[in-house]
Amino acid sequence: MTDTAKSLTVSQPVAGGDVVPLSEAVKVWARVAALSFGGPAGQIAVMHRIVVDEKRWVGEHRFLHALNYCMLLPGPEAHQLAIYLGWLLNKTKGGIIAGLLFVLPGFISILALSYIYVLFGDVTVIEGMFFGLKCAVLAVVIQAVFRIGSRALKNKVMVAIAAAAFVAIFLLHVPFPLIIIGAGAIGYFGGRAGVAAFRVGGGHKSGSGKILEDRDSVLGEDIPVHARSNLAWSLKTSGILAALWLLPVAVLLLTLGRDNVFSQIGVFFSQMAVVTFGGAYAVLAYVAQEAVEQFGWLRPGEMLDGLGMAETTPGPLIMVTQFVGFLAGHRDPGAINPLTAATLAAILTTWVTFLPSFLWIFAGAPFIEKMRGNTALTGAMSAITAAVVGVILNLAVWFGLHVLFGEVRQISAGPWSMDIPVLSSVIVPSLVLTAIAAISIFRFGLSVIATLLGSAVLGICWKFIALS
Repeated sequence: MTDTAKSLTVSQPVAGGDVVPLSEAVKVWARVAALSFGGPAGQIAVMHRIVVDEKRWVGEHRFLHALNYCMLLPGPEAHQLAIYLGWLLNKTKGGIIAGLLFVLPGFISILALSYIYVLFGDVTVIEGMFFGLKCAVLAVVIQAVFRIGSRALKNKVMVAIAAAAFVAIFLLHVPFPLIIIGAGAIGYFGGRAGVAAFRVGGGHKSGSGKILEDRDSVLGEDIPVHARSNLAWSLKTSGILAALWLLPVAVLLLTLGRDNVFSQIGVFFSQMAVVTFGGAYAVLAYVAQEAVEQFGWLRPGEMLDGLGMAETTPGPLIMVTQFVGFLAGHRDPGAINPLTAATLAAILTTWVTFLPSFLWIFAGAPFIEKMRGNTALTGAMSAITAAVVGVILNLAVWFGLHVLFGEVRQISAGPWSMDIPVLSSVIVPSLVLTAIAAISIFRFGLSVIATLLGSAVLGICWKFIALS
């Protein structure tokens, strides 16, 4: 019996209407979570390798259709894809299990690192480690601009959308959500009108070679009974999830007031869950701008420290928001112990950041399953992805200014303004370490994890050299 036949025989629909045994699905999603390093592209590649290539549970086109829907949603696309696939294979309980397992390892890891950061952050080794990580993260974000840009900017229209998005956010300070909504509207109507420039599609390349057709997968081509559109089920499930998400925020506002740090965290990250389209790096641009400049929860360098944590631990990169919430609670604890306040703030941040992903999937996926190949949705996704390139470029510039220079100043003329570096304040060690990280990634093809770890070691070495 061939491997394919064995897989199909073992994994035929089982009792309870599951497409695959739930116990086996739990093991697979735990394995995906443990291997989910390297940002959304790496996480999606891991899911594809295990769920499509190895287990043959879902076909190639079904996988990409689910991914395209997730890319149109606000929030972390890899996390939403895990929920979507878990739901397809094992109904609502499967989606919940897949989504929870995808987040849990990163939550535990970043919580532990956050404790180390606030308790021992002034120790030379810790200072050096995060100094090196900041430089490497800058190189990683620059790589993301090129990687996503090479995939998304397939024609002059997409390049123009990316350039307009960069100008809008960098010079005119147009709110991020408006940029994404505008790009999505342009792409939607362009795709609907049949304009060729908006047919470039999206998604992540899944490798070369023969693909697994949907009809040859365990799930098959048909829509499972539980995945067929059911308005009553969608409304009931969405109502429960919306209550679990928003009621705690409402209670905080009513009992603590709008100026309390916990209320601010609940409201801000709930808003973020609604308006942050385009993947992790686009979200980080929005969070960095608001958390640093508006709320003052942390400093620009600390945002890079948090991103370094998220890059080197499993799970979505947007787990950096947990670190932001942790520091916000630690610095404004009110009447409770700072570490207790920080822990509660981290839990609250994670709750309001990730719970909406379950809501978006369970509310929309049954209807999206019927819409494969919709050109209007493809056009919207293509334009949003192009705009995200411009937003990530803005993030790279913002990080670069604060990593490489000790001082920046603002210049303005009419409706636009921008920060420029004071050249005499250049931080030479940061410039050198960033250059080394960039060469490692672009010239020698070193992995993100290896680059981050190597930069952390170099940062520690530099701190000891500077002390001596």
